[in-house]
Amino acid sequence: MITHNHNIVVIHGVSDVNEIPGADIALNGVTVRCAPNTQSLRDALPGATILLGWSFEATELRQVWDAVDNLRWIQWGGAGVDAVLFPELIESNIELTNMKGVFDRAIAEYVLGFLLSFAKGFPQTYEAQLAHKWSWRGSENIEKTNVLVVGVGGIGRAIGRLLQAVGCNVTIIGRSGRNHDEDFSYIHPIQSLDSLLPDSDYVVVALPLTRKTFRKFGSKQFSLMKNSARFINIGRGALVDETALIDALMTNAIAGAALDVFENEPLHPKSPLWDLNQVIISPHMSGEYGEYKIAMANIFFRNLKRFQNGQPLINSIDKHLGYFDSQQIT
Repeated sequence: MITHNHNIVVIHGVSDVNEIPGADIALNGVTVRCAPNTQSLRDALPGATILLGWSFEATELRQVWDAVDNLRWIQWGGAGVDAVLFPELIESNIELTNMKGVFDRAIAEYVLGFLLSFAKGFPQTYEAQLAHKWSWRGSENIEKTNVLVVGVGGIGRAIGRLLQAVGCNVTIIGRSGRNHDEDFSYIHPIQSLDSLLPDSDYVVVALPLTRKTFRKFGSKQFSLMKNSARFINIGRGALVDETALIDALMTNAIAGAALDVFENEPLHPKSPLWDLNQVIISPHMSGEYGEYKIAMANIFFRNLKRFQNGQPLINSIDKHLGYFDSQQIT
């Protein structure tokens, strides 16, 4: 139990502290201010030393930055921290940590599901079922397919490990190349991206969004892919030039796409992506599972104890790079 009360914790994105699993015990003795919206966040920040951003996509902090006067640490509620990487925070002395490790397995399984959906044609099978059609067709195996995973953070690693386990030939791209990786024989450098695309049956994007990765995938990259290749994005929507992707799909330059993230969310109802039959769309949910909020809360509680004891925090972000620096892409 934490008994120190010299810190004021602001929790953005909840109306009641009990929305955080285990908070009734773990935050006993800590002054907590809940801030469910922009105005309440502005009101709660003065004097606060700690901010827990419970919603990974919330962008209100920059709008109320002038209310920050004592903040020392922000625990962000997602793996990606692009929503709060604005100049004032980057240049401040405030430490930023993320939820690295919470979503890795769930997203890896989601990606495996995408591969199987493409290879086995599950969407087409379901469409035939709805139409009461006994429609036989062939399918593909994913074993021995070439899968390029772009991004070697915790999520990219989990994807690569799982796909290797089911027999895929996995190639991994990281910020820089290196031999004798703990999970993969070789990590290819980002400079190898264009040369690796032509041999890939599936391209899986697991990058953090930074200035250097913004729209990393555009017309050139899609033109280098095989006509039979599928593109999967579970990173951030802005990693992809959406117009170029739509063009590649409509001209059959690539065979399909599975997209869990989009530059503007929710995806506009009039986006052409909705009506392309070779596209699978999901609403930014690849990392969600029954216990994820418990896992998030436990990381925060663990870091809070470390913060109050003057120990280094886990999952500390290099704010200038924009991610936890463990050979991820910049």
